[in-house]
Amino acid sequence: MLCKRIIPCLDIKDDKTVKGVGFKNLIDLGDPIEMATRYSLEGADELAILDITATLEKRENFYLLVEKIAANINIPLSVGGGIATVEQARRILRSGADKIVINSAAVQNPSLINQLSNEFGNQCVVVAIDAKLQNSAWLVYSKSATQGTSKKLYEWAIEVQQRGAGELLFTSINHDGSNNGFALEPLSKLIAKLSIPLIASGGAGNVHHFVELFQTANVSGALAAGVFHRNETRICDLKNTLLQNNINVRTFSYEH
Repeated sequence: MLCKRIIPCLDIKDDKTVKGVGFKNLIDLGDPIEMATRYSLEGADELAILDITATLEKRENFYLLVEKIAANINIPLSVGGGIATVEQARRILRSGADKIVINSAAVQNPSLINQLSNEFGNQCVVVAIDAKLQNSAWLVYSKSATQGTSKKLYEWAIEVQQRGAGELLFTSINHDGSNNGFALEPLSKLIAKLSIPLIASGGAGNVHHFVELFQTANVSGALAAGVFHRNETRICDLKNTLLQNNINVRTFSYEH
């Protein structure tokens, strides 16, 4: 049985780690290099860093920051934010990323998924989908969840898989920053429709939300930010709780 992955996420704005609620009201939480190093030492399985305003503000990718973070951790690194071309993706990978994460660019140009998968292999391509529940339908949003689209969550997820994505990262905008738990219903429906790994994001507030997630929806991993950033939950302690609930995770020896 594959181990479930715990993936802390650093949302980056102006080279600082930030966090908000529903992608809004961002506050500065600290130095991303220091935080990345701590999560790696605590036993994170992977790390995600997302420049959440790169697409919105049309800025260059944060290649130097990626290099510094990659040099300070010993776990896989996924990087996203404003990646819209094969060349940008190549530079991110050369900066030390193991995977690239695309969102808005894929919505605007779905063939980019095919191009990236063909160029680098689907194991490098993660497509992030931000969606909001509106009038009983989950609709896809782009540009840091500021722009609604006509795409429907489940149809878009299937297309993403067919175009060659190796992994899907789903974030419920309704749940993001709420600390009320993951969006279990759409996650369970996505699992039933997909054959590629699915990462859940949005809503984690305590260790029990992770237990509930893995017991309810057979996702490959859980991505979270605030619950770790606030030092309320250490990853090593979370993993111990998951093991106590018969959820298979990678363990290691953590030195205080």
